[in-house]
Amino acid sequence: MSTKIRLLIACTIIAIIAGCGTAKIKPNYTSTNPEELRIGGEKPEDKSSDVNNMGSYCLQVVDQWKADGETPDGQAIWSKDTLRKVVPCR
Repeated sequence: MSTKIRLLIACTIIAIIAGCGTAKIKPNYTSTNPEELRIGGEKPEDKSSDVNNMGSYCLQVVDQWKADGETPDGQAIWSKDTLRKVVPCR
């Protein structure tokens, strides 16, 4: 084999070994907007529905929290669904 190929193989093996030996990055389980996503704890309380007058129609908005899986260390991931529905104005 030529010297270039041997050098390439040696560099590849060294890079693989060095990559496996580095420390793992500690995961960060935080959200920049806790009104949309929360990590851990109990289920957040659902808000009551709001009816917004949009001029020619009214819009009912309902926010509901749901369990959306777990982090690798077992903390619950809570995400918020926002449901919108056109309703008659009162």
